[in-house]
Amino acid sequence: MNNTVTYSGYRPGALASVLKLHVDYYHTYWNFGQQFEVKVAGEMAEFLGRMDQINDLFLSVYSSDGRLLGSITIDASEADVGGAHLRWFIVSPQSAGQGLGRKLITRAINHCDQLNFCRVYLTTFKGLDAARSLYDSCGFVLEGEKNVDQWNGGVIEQKFVRLNPE
Repeated sequence: MNNTVTYSGYRPGALASVLKLHVDYYHTYWNFGQQFEVKVAGEMAEFLGRMDQINDLFLSVYSSDGRLLGSITIDASEADVGGAHLRWFIVSPQSAGQGLGRKLITRAINHCDQLNFCRVYLTTFKGLDAARSLYDSCGFVLEGEKNVDQWNGGVIEQKFVRLNPE
């Protein structure tokens, strides 16, 4: 990975670029299809349409040639009730294993801690071992698993929670 990267909030084309990273990865490795793509696109578009510039976070990182290398989102719309929702966390295959994911999640957690969100949660599924290791190292704990497979990829959904250390 080139050391010259730019962190950015929303910029034109970000939704399409983040969606493409997700679709390419989850189709290639987990055989997720149209249902997954439509759900992610719709939910991300809805989020971006109502994003609160202070409480929410949409963070992407780009290479010097403008390629999206990774992205993470904090949806704080229900932070007072169920916690801030960490969503759409992904790193491009070319950037995997180079510390970019840790940098993104650290920035997202710092955002949540600075705003004193009492808890942050994420949903994922069993089998994403590198991500699981990162979540564990950042203080997330497995809250539960469901044998629900909304993506038809043969997965077991998981929910992880991180409580604010203060």
